[in-house]
Amino acid sequence: MLYQSILIKYAEIGTKGKNRFLFEDALIKQICHALRQVDGKFDVSKEHGRIYVQALGEYDYEDTIEALKKVFGIAWICPMFQVEEKEFEGLTREVLSYLEQVYPDRHMTFKVDSRRADKNYPRTSEEINRDLGEAILEAFPEMKVDVHHPDMVLRVEVRALVNIYSEMIPGPGGMPVGTNGKAMLLLSGGIDSPVAGYMVAKRGVKLEAVYFHAPPYTSERAKQKVVDLAGIVSRYSGPIDLHVVNFTDIQLYIYEKCPHEELTIIMRRYMMRIAERIGRESGCLALVTGESIGQVASQTVQSLAATNDVCTMPVFRPVIAFDKQEIVDISEKIDTYETSIQPYEDCCTIFVAKHPVTKPNVNIIRRSEENLAEKIDGMVEAAVTGREIIHCG
Repeated sequence: MLYQSILIKYAEIGTKGKNRFLFEDALIKQICHALRQVDGKFDVSKEHGRIYVQALGEYDYEDTIEALKKVFGIAWICPMFQVEEKEFEGLTREVLSYLEQVYPDRHMTFKVDSRRADKNYPRTSEEINRDLGEAILEAFPEMKVDVHHPDMVLRVEVRALVNIYSEMIPGPGGMPVGTNGKAMLLLSGGIDSPVAGYMVAKRGVKLEAVYFHAPPYTSERAKQKVVDLAGIVSRYSGPIDLHVVNFTDIQLYIYEKCPHEELTIIMRRYMMRIAERIGRESGCLALVTGESIGQVASQTVQSLAATNDVCTMPVFRPVIAFDKQEIVDISEKIDTYETSIQPYEDCCTIFVAKHPVTKPNVNIIRRSEENLAEKIDGMVEAAVTGREIIHCG
């Protein structure tokens, strides 16, 4: 195996001052979780602003890099040679060996960029750059120096050990999951809500999810589609508990008692009520939805205001100002798109009115909901207590 060590660099975590160690520890925890899905054993450690992944034997390099590219908080993934040799002649041999193994074709321009974290090292960074550059040119005359626009930047970090690397693979950025509380995602089978969950998780929020199932109007395949989406999002967010709520009786009761043009708004309000209740029981601090202004009748500004009216928790809508193509682009990047477009209807689309109200008046909606007073509380209680919880990821 060419690389036994991988250097993990973070960005935003570095601004956290005295609390930085908490974010580093959370990032290490997420890295360890991600690597459990990979063939091989690893040791993950930290040292003064750096996190190291050390392979303990044979491992699948490509799968390891792909797993790390899904860990929020990682800015760069740097496969490297980590060597004990710090005496300069020995270090030079290690650098030349690195170039021989990593770059069989060395017809390229290069630049040496060294960092001397160990201030007891007898050479300054500038001297390391100069002397290593000279040794490389002597050993490989086909290589040329270009300090402004090199084909390859050789990075050498002199620390307790010496890190030698040149490839920097972009990570997903963001903050480690679990460092910013927990939220309840209203997850449908569509394109938008998985993207919303991904985006909130990227800011360090741990997710749970709720799905409203309406058998026999929605099939088991529709439910499985949502379970699959939760599993895909969990590759980034960590494990997700998916709460499956049977919404059929509530929907039929609303359909029977309320004006049909208000069905979507009133159903949505009860979904938010139920999601908030389950969220509070699960320790969540906010709700997350995939709503985007003006995308459908229930997502006009007036409709969103009517929906928010029933919530006391904050409601995060990370795709609120995105157009559809922007959301699709992210869904393709995170691999939810092909699952989201499977043709299995969710409960909202089954009961949609022919002419839904687009500018609902909250006071009128509240009066319409009074028609439900006889049974709705018991129905909500039954839906919440009878829910199924599926562990995804």
